[in-house]
Amino acid sequence: MKQNLLIGLAFHQQCRVVIVNTKEIVQNVTSSHQTTPTASAVLGRTLTAGLLLSSSLKGEEKYTIRLSGNGPIQEVVVDATAKGTVRGYVSHPSVHLPPKPNGKLDVSGAIGTQGLLTVVKHTENDLNFTGQTPFVSGEIAEDFTHYLVTSEQIPSAMGLGVLVNPDQSIQEAGGFLIQALPGVSESTLTSLERQLSTIPSVTNLLKNTHDLELLAKTITGDKTFQVLEYREVSFACTCSLKRTEETLMLLGKNELQSMIDEQHGADVHCNFCNAHYVLDEKDLTRLIRELTSQKA
Repeated sequence: MKQNLLIGLAFHQQCRVVIVNTKEIVQNVTSSHQTTPTASAVLGRTLTAGLLLSSSLKGEEKYTIRLSGNGPIQEVVVDATAKGTVRGYVSHPSVHLPPKPNGKLDVSGAIGTQGLLTVVKHTENDLNFTGQTPFVSGEIAEDFTHYLVTSEQIPSAMGLGVLVNPDQSIQEAGGFLIQALPGVSESTLTSLERQLSTIPSVTNLLKNTHDLELLAKTITGDKTFQVLEYREVSFACTCSLKRTEETLMLLGKNELQSMIDEQHGADVHCNFCNAHYVLDEKDLTRLIRELTSQKA
């Protein structure tokens, strides 16, 4: 089992720390969607943020995250679960912008500097709780930090990074999340803020080491840091032929018959993993028979 997410405590158990290496996940997803380097950075950062947030979920809970901005990519959507799985897509994967003067990919230019970050928490009781905040910068990590402080009212700091090679493969990807726990002192928050202002970028940290505990200690600068647990995180899509058929049946017999008459079948595309489920006339006729038998 690949243990690529760490959860620990820092500053004498006053802060919760999560570190994740998402290189393989981001490589998998961006290859599937054939994203440009800029789109890969947008999608990769959001996938990483989703895994950091979902590390606090339980059981069958999950988050659906949507960034809707005024940039040419327009939207990125990510699902992240308590089981450590994640999936996602961007609306326009072919968008690519020139790098910024500092050489970094123009993430904020691609997703936009104005927009909304929406986080929906799906609970095990089929209840949904939605939080929404405006973009701060479009750099994604700052936008999530603002969301956590404003919507969740948790003093937090998030760092995200995706480094893309010239051949568009992913060299490094990952991130961290630090959240204050009840009773945290002002001096701890001040020390943490000072420490975070001195550390290099997430991708530079990952280029130096993939040791998650060492990364946590480097980021926090805290000698009292302690590891609570390691977890495996991975890409996984919930789509399947069975789910596709169940969704089509929700359309009803008349709509299914129209598909037979007009299209001679159906081709259903999953935005998250780019899978196609092709059903011919016989398949749709079978679904109509099943609907009829259910109502008999």
